[in-house]
Amino acid sequence: MRVYLFIAAIAGGATWLVMPMVRHLAIRVGAVGVVRARDVHKVPTPRMGGLGMLIGFAVAMCFASRIPFITGLFQSGHQAWVILAGAVAICLLGIADDLWDLDWMLKLAGQLLISVFVSWGGIQIISLPLGSLVAASPSLSMAITAFLIVASINAVNFVDGLDGLAAGIVAIGGIAFAIYSYIIARISPDYASLATLIDVAMVGICVGFLLHNWHPAKLFMGDSGSMLLGYLITCASIVVTGRLDPATIHASIYLPAFMPILLPILVLFLPVLDMCLAIVRRLSHGQSPMHPDRMHLHHRMLRIGHTVRSAVLILWGWAALIAFGSLFILFFPLRYVLIGLALAAILLTFATLYPYYRRRLPEIRRENALLAAQGSQHAARPHRHRKSRHDKDEDN
Repeated sequence: MRVYLFIAAIAGGATWLVMPMVRHLAIRVGAVGVVRARDVHKVPTPRMGGLGMLIGFAVAMCFASRIPFITGLFQSGHQAWVILAGAVAICLLGIADDLWDLDWMLKLAGQLLISVFVSWGGIQIISLPLGSLVAASPSLSMAITAFLIVASINAVNFVDGLDGLAAGIVAIGGIAFAIYSYIIARISPDYASLATLIDVAMVGICVGFLLHNWHPAKLFMGDSGSMLLGYLITCASIVVTGRLDPATIHASIYLPAFMPILLPILVLFLPVLDMCLAIVRRLSHGQSPMHPDRMHLHHRMLRIGHTVRSAVLILWGWAALIAFGSLFILFFPLRYVLIGLALAAILLTFATLYPYYRRRLPEIRRENALLAAQGSQHAARPHRHRKSRHDKDEDN
C-alpha cells in the first residue's frame, strides 16, 4: 500500500508543478475558453489542463516501472504501455478540441479509433456474466470495450461544468475502485495490480489539478483532461476483468468477480446519469446529442440557490455515497450498509434542497399571511340573518 501512496504522491506532485507552465502555454497558443451563454465562469480562462495531467500520469508510470514491487507489471506484458499510449492519444485529441473546437462527429470518431486501438492492444473484457461465465468472442470483446471507454469519456466530459467537479468525482471513484482492485489483487500470489496502479496515479493527478482548479479556477482541464480521466478509470476496470479466468472462478465469488463491469458505471453514476438525461432531453427537442445547454445537474444546483463551491461539494457527496456504497455491499452485511446509505442520503437530500426551501420560505410566509388576512376579513364581515319559518309565523 505504501508503494501505491508513493505513486499517487508522485503523480500529484508532478501535475501540480507543471500546471503553471501548461497555463502559460495555453495562453500562448490561444487555448482560452471564451465566456459562452451556458458557462458559469465570468472571465476567459485557459483550458488544456489535461496536458499537465497527462505529464503527471506519465511521470508516475515511469517511476512505477523502476520500483521492484511493480516493475513486473511492465515486464510481464505490454498492457501498461498500451494504456499509456492510449492516454497520450486521447489527450492529444482533447488538446485539438481545446484549440479548434472539433466537430462532435469527428471527435467521436477519434475516440472510437483510439478505443479500438487500446482494445486491440490487449485491454479487453474477456468474459461476460450472461447467466453463466461465458467467454466472449474477440470481436464482441473489442466492441464492448470500445463502447465502455467512449461512454465513460463522454460522461466525464458532460459533467465537467463547475470548477473542481469532474476532477473530484473521478478522484472519488478512483479511490473506491483502487480499494476494490487492491483487495482483489491480494487473493493472488502477486499483490501488484495494474488496475490499482492506474487508479492511484489517476487520483494523484486529480488532486494535483484540483489545487489549480478549485473555484475560482486558474485553469480548466478542457476536453483534454475530461477525456483522459474517463479513459483511465475505464481502462483500470477493464484490466481487472481481463485478468480473470472464467474457468477458475467459483460461483461463491460471482458478484465480486464481475463487479469490475458494473463498478465503473456506479462510481461514475452522476456523470453517466447526467449524460443520459442530456441525450434524451436534446433528442426529444430534435437537437444533436452534443448540443450544449444549461440543463445539466450542476446548472440545476446553481439555479436552486447553491454557490459553485457548495454545489460541487454536495455533488461530491452524492458521488461518494454511490461509489463507496456499491463497494461496501461486497464486504459488509447488507442491512448495515443500507441503513448507513439511507442516513447519508437523507442528509444529502436536505443539503441539496435547503437553499431552495430557504428561498421559498419568505414566499410561503407571505402567502400564509395573506390567506390569514383574507380569513379574518371574511369572519368580520356581517352576515344577513335569514328568518326561519317559525319566525315568519310569529310575524304573521
